[in-house]
Amino acid sequence: MTSTFSGLTNAYSGLVAARQGLAVVGENITNASTPGYSREVVSTSANSPVSESKFTTGTQVGNGVSINGVTRVDSSLLDAQVRTTAASSGYATEQSTAMDSIEAALNEPGNNGLSTTLQSFWSAWQNVSTQSTSAASATTVIAAGQQVASQLADGYTATSNQWASTRSNVDSTVTSINTAASQIAELNGQIRSTLAAGGNAGALQDQQNTLAVTVAGLSGATVRSNSDGTMDVLLGGNALVSGTTVHAIAASGSATMDGAATSPVQLNFVDNPSATVAISSGTLGADLSLLGPSGALMQAAQSYNDVATSVATTVNAIHETGANSAGTTGLDFFALSATQPAALGLSVIPTDASGIASAKPGAGAANGDVANQISQLTSATGGPDSKWAAFVVSVGVSAQAATTQATITATGSATAVNNQLSESSVDTDQETTNMLTFQNAFDAAARVMTTVDDMLNTLINKTGLVGIN
Repeated sequence: MTSTFSGLTNAYSGLVAARQGLAVVGENITNASTPGYSREVVSTSANSPVSESKFTTGTQVGNGVSINGVTRVDSSLLDAQVRTTAASSGYATEQSTAMDSIEAALNEPGNNGLSTTLQSFWSAWQNVSTQSTSAASATTVIAAGQQVASQLADGYTATSNQWASTRSNVDSTVTSINTAASQIAELNGQIRSTLAAGGNAGALQDQQNTLAVTVAGLSGATVRSNSDGTMDVLLGGNALVSGTTVHAIAASGSATMDGAATSPVQLNFVDNPSATVAISSGTLGADLSLLGPSGALMQAAQSYNDVATSVATTVNAIHETGANSAGTTGLDFFALSATQPAALGLSVIPTDASGIASAKPGAGAANGDVANQISQLTSATGGPDSKWAAFVVSVGVSAQAATTQATITATGSATAVNNQLSESSVDTDQETTNMLTFQNAFDAAARVMTTVDDMLNTLINKTGLVGIN
């Protein structure tokens, strides 16, 4: 038999459960706009009922409600999708930004592009072919050649500077990853101890999950969840975070583009320098790809060198067959430095008309046949113009593809985040309904307690007093 006082216990358990529900609802509403917050719900269950007596097996009397805990609403599948799409979006966006910068440095199409400068150079040689004895035409062709060299050097320098900036970004990103990893490891320890003590670690797990998304977006890291509430963070299959232990990473290699061939940029674990970290996703993966020997930046620099070499070799090959005003042959118009990249080491040799070999040997100083041949290089198959055009088209196509991919992955990332929010975000209308439910439950439990208390008061204080004045 249950005692009359059990009614108070049952009502009290309902009161406590309703109060806990109201507290959780208040927490959810308060954090409705907090980034990364996952709503929480109270988990309750009925206590085991008490039989009316040990001699009967029919009616069972309820024994109140117990609070099992506060549960953080999330989905491991949706969380993993957010991290994966964040990594893809980070990679594509970084690639797109880099390609846009490379394309912008070309200044094509436009009056400031190398295409226009080359056309002016070839036109200047055409003028020399008809005015071979004119000092003005010689000065013009020299200036035009210097402009070609200057523009190629500027393009190469811009690419080199972009490479150095990207290299600096690698160091900054590595620092950000190590910092986030340390915070995850610290949270792992707090979550494990909180859950072991029966506490609610929802807020700590929200921070943990937000940091994991950050690391994934930067590096393409994957996450392995553990039964004690901790998470391991993996880079290329190797642990960046394992429980409360952090295996920090560091970048090594050349700080300049010209030194990258002999000292490539790579990542290693600080506590195991011989272990290379393979990263092919996230912002860091994109930067490492750009800095590599087959990356867009190195390819762009090589294209500037190829065009510079083509200009020098094709012009010199024809110029050497010509004669200057003194009849001298075998003269070069361009020089290439043996100690610098071709785009930086290209220079014009003649300083005045005496260095211009525009005439066919023996045809007289007024002859401009050689200058005319040089001017025809504008349409030469495989010549400087075609090499430059191929480079410009290649960059344009790559930039457009990168932009498209960045848009696609950004949409995918946004969709994954929206799916996650539909599962774990706070719906204020729903929480308002829950608040009213718990409020009614609280009032009902309080009313039961008051009724039982009044009944017991009557039984205890007034039984046997009927008829007594």
